[in-house]
Amino acid sequence: MDFIFLLIVAAVLGGIGARLAGRDNNGCFMSIILGLIGAMLGRAASDRLGFGDIWTITLGGTRVPVLSTIVGSALFVGLLNLLAGKNRR
Repeated sequence: MDFIFLLIVAAVLGGIGARLAGRDNNGCFMSIILGLIGAMLGRAASDRLGFGDIWTITLGGTRVPVLSTIVGSALFVGLLNLLAGKNRR
């Protein structure tokens, strides 16, 4: 059951990050993927910059860095848009 909650949180946070980067036509599966990639990128970036885990929630013993996930997924979507040559404004 905890895994399902983690997927839901990843979908919501990935959707928020994608929306901030200008992409709004994502499906649920794509939002989950963006949330998971965003969590990895965001956590790595915040650890490297010395911020640590700012604003986290705990689900089933797993800490989810909310702010890092949103920022990481927004950066990932922005990078995808840049590589694809899409200027969405």
